[in-house]
Amino acid sequence: MSGASRLVGKVAVVTGAGKGIGRAIAERFVNEGATVVVSSRTKEDLDPVVDLARELGLDGRSVVADATDPEDARSPVRTAVSDFGRIDVLVNNVGGSKGLCRDPFTAEDSEFEISITLNLMSTWWASREALPHMREQRWGRIINIGSGASKNATGFVAYTAAKHGLVGLTKELASKSGRYGITVNCLCPGWTQTRAINWETIGKQQGVSAEEARTRAEAQNVQHRILMPEELTGMAAFLASEEGKGITGQIVSVDGGYKI
Repeated sequence: MSGASRLVGKVAVVTGAGKGIGRAIAERFVNEGATVVVSSRTKEDLDPVVDLARELGLDGRSVVADATDPEDARSPVRTAVSDFGRIDVLVNNVGGSKGLCRDPFTAEDSEFEISITLNLMSTWWASREALPHMREQRWGRIINIGSGASKNATGFVAYTAAKHGLVGLTKELASKSGRYGITVNCLCPGWTQTRAINWETIGKQQGVSAEEARTRAEAQNVQHRILMPEELTGMAAFLASEEGKGITGQIVSVDGGYKI
């Protein structure tokens, strides 16, 4: 367990925790002493997080869920409450590039709707399930995982709209829940190396090599590098802790200075 152990006694739900940023945050929370409920569409991706928790004398649950389904999106929160009696922290990490909707002149409505559902509605459904429990216990932390697309146009109409919407949702939830000891923040990464980033595919989209695609991405932040998922976990743990109680309604970037 880490030296800080800031989340001892807390129950945390992390969605989209099978890989990448979600997985890294869930593992950090375990190392900070939290009991975790992790969700994704693939159980095999989740089991190592639960195994880590149990190795450290903690507990955890894996929940297979499709975040585009309203009931599935709520199920990790319901599991936390039913199995552990509470939910203290919710990290809405699930999201992705389904239905990017590149061209507003030709895109189908379904492309737009898919992205809004995956990247915004899923956050609403999980948060709506968690908030009453957090209000009752007068303590809670919600961390929404945004993107560089939460602050800039990216060329992907629906994805950008959804991630901008996440900022608005964060601010509104913070304004309505602050008096109950609940904080709500949006943590925004920039280019981060996960399995979802395929430089070959990105290069083909841009008409360049994979190496050139990566170089272009690196040039978009002032550190000229691609971050690793673990680099976001310190801020996530801080926002989830008692130390972070004075921070709410904020858009916090851990992105190497992306497009500043």
